[in-house]
Amino acid sequence: MGKLLENHSKNLLREAGVLVPKHVVARSPEEAAEKAAELGFPVVLKALVPVGKRGKAGAVKFAQNAQEAFELTRELLAMTVRHFPVEKVLIEEKIAIAQEWYLAITIDKKAQTPLIIASLKGGVDVEELSQSAPEQIMTKSIDPILGFAEFQAKELWSELGLTGKPLTLATQALTCLVKIFLAKDATLLEINPLVLTENGDVAAAASVMSVDDSAMYRHPELAAMVQLGSERTWRPLTDLEKRMVEVNELDPYRGTARYTEMDGGEIGFLCGGGGGSLLSFDALVSFGGRPANYSEVGGNPPERKVLGITKGILAKPGVKGLFVAHNITNNTQVDVLAQGVVQALKEMGKDPKIFPVVVREAGVNDEAAREIFTKTGVEYYGDNATITEAAQRMVERIKALEISGEGI
Repeated sequence: MGKLLENHSKNLLREAGVLVPKHVVARSPEEAAEKAAELGFPVVLKALVPVGKRGKAGAVKFAQNAQEAFELTRELLAMTVRHFPVEKVLIEEKIAIAQEWYLAITIDKKAQTPLIIASLKGGVDVEELSQSAPEQIMTKSIDPILGFAEFQAKELWSELGLTGKPLTLATQALTCLVKIFLAKDATLLEINPLVLTENGDVAAAASVMSVDDSAMYRHPELAAMVQLGSERTWRPLTDLEKRMVEVNELDPYRGTARYTEMDGGEIGFLCGGGGGSLLSFDALVSFGGRPANYSEVGGNPPERKVLGITKGILAKPGVKGLFVAHNITNNTQVDVLAQGVVQALKEMGKDPKIFPVVVREAGVNDEAAREIFTKTGVEYYGDNATITEAAQRMVERIKALEISGEGI
């Protein structure tokens, strides 16, 4: 997934007709003091990083004058919030709030449809609210074919208890948010809080937005806004992970190749099949192996995509062997996978007769794959061995390498 910084998400909201606070971005204390004065005090200062719950992290502050804006911005720029160093600060007008509500649209993974979550109790952790007062939260699925009509938005807020002008404005805001969510292939659009101001307006005081990075080719306008990151370990991408994102974007209509770098590790990991990948990873760890990364390929990726991801796996310092496994592929051509892996070994100068490579693959064109792998000295297993058995063999070879004292 890719997250948008709050200034970008709020610009999209404003363009769609949702009221948001006036805001600017500063990169230094001096710039913050100047821009805050132009905006008018009091102001809200937020660390501009692609994570939520910044308030709990002490990354949201309030300034009453230019000197406070200067000092507080200096504090924020010295922070690291959930692994993200703060490089920019969002400065917003401080709006007078009468009520705080909660509104989010996300993907219901079980139903595979967009899901609206709303509550008249905002500005709090919705997970905590769902435990303490679940009756205060309302959910509504969005039909992927029929969409979500304005009358449905009105019904939702009405059932929560809104009436009059607040009901009308909240309905308009929700209708706009649904349109943005669907139009931008979003995976999350959270407004916490959505506020009723003392002037009677409804505004998005804080926003978090994530989009499906697999759909980025449809949204070139978002390319400069999206902060790409690992969907499994949300943090800034490493340099190697950034290179692998580029590899995955090769032939975007065919196959995926994803890479997450682990701390340390010595076994390069290239697997597929979702649950099969997790099984393979856990099997390596259970036998004492230390994976250097977590990578999946699937959807029948072309040879050059397999080549690129494998070269990336082998490029990490400290990798002493390579483990490649699927359970039984139903669409990925194993011979194409084999060609990509073997070519990567060749280009990276890794001789399988010395550098341990264990492959467990079965499925489409696996006999051709067996020939490609074994010809180069790769230890290959088909459906005559389980993933667990192959993982055990991989760890045995790495341990034998350590005992012999041969470094790769």
